[in-house]
Amino acid sequence: MIIPDKMFAVVTLGVGGYDKLDYCQVPTPKPKKGEVLIKVLACGVNNTEINTRLGWYSSSVNKGTNSTTGESSVTDGGWGEKTPFPFIQGTDCYGLVVIDENDSSSLIGKKVLIRPSMRTSGFESKDHIWMGSDFNGAFAQYVVVPKKEVFPINSSLTDVELGAIPCAYGTAENMLGRAKLKEGETVCITGASGGIGSATVELAKIRKAKVIAITSKSKMEVLKNAGADIVLDRSENLVEKIGEKSIDLLVDNVAGDNFSKLISLIRPGGRVVTSGAIAGPIVDIDLRQIYLKDITLYGCTAWDEDSFPRLIQYIEKGLIHPHIAGTYPLEDIAKAQKELSLRKHFGKFVLIPK
Repeated sequence: MIIPDKMFAVVTLGVGGYDKLDYCQVPTPKPKKGEVLIKVLACGVNNTEINTRLGWYSSSVNKGTNSTTGESSVTDGGWGEKTPFPFIQGTDCYGLVVIDENDSSSLIGKKVLIRPSMRTSGFESKDHIWMGSDFNGAFAQYVVVPKKEVFPINSSLTDVELGAIPCAYGTAENMLGRAKLKEGETVCITGASGGIGSATVELAKIRKAKVIAITSKSKMEVLKNAGADIVLDRSENLVEKIGEKSIDLLVDNVAGDNFSKLISLIRPGGRVVTSGAIAGPIVDIDLRQIYLKDITLYGCTAWDEDSFPRLIQYIEKGLIHPHIAGTYPLEDIAKAQKELSLRKHFGKFVLIPK
């Protein structure tokens, strides 16, 4: 395969609006020792790319993601360190290995998924970096990644479906694994119609848990069809509908004003796991609810070692069925992000490079 010297990519220029997304030609990256070059076949669109562009991860921001406009004065908006603008975002990647550093890798010609959460100091440490947040990602025709983060995949799923999987399903699987969800337990999932939410519903059912899904009224039926045992409108009185001390695990990536009320749903010895806060990161918590009921709170960003390999097994066994909200050419990324921000969809939007 002939690799061009230049490729098309979306370069995020800095904190701000859609004008900060520049679809342009840039030099095609070259792999170094221990790296491979991937031809990107499909890449999902995630909240995290919007949040990074808006500087939402800054400690100075206390609003929900839909209320954050992207102030250029924000300088500490990265996940762990300052965001390396200008750079190429894109956390999801399904693609084809085309080059390694010496052209002798057995991976060449393989179709692969990339684990975007990378433990830089080994899995004994929580130190980590993310593709598309800390270094150039998959919103491009080609991307360079470490070989150890490359997972060959044998699946009947389409390129688009596979491109929707890594971030949402990997995050969901990591949360459920970290929180040790077991067969027969009851899990309540907020924001259940989004990419991570719908993935969590599916993965919780693989674990044979009872799933209570919280969503907007217009998406209740599709979540029932996706396997949720109980689906509730988020505008209802959830404590009254579900009952105090009636769930084992709360999976919450919404946060905001309702978070403290949901704590009362958890049984003594139960757990809360979170990897997001789209309705607002600042919440009220009655700590008596936490310590008197022996509740454990898990924050999840760095993925555990077994999460992604376990997800690959699910895919190859035919247990994963991603929901696709829509597809766009890579150059139409702004349209895809606008659709995502409207919160009217179910599942994931996926970008296709030329």
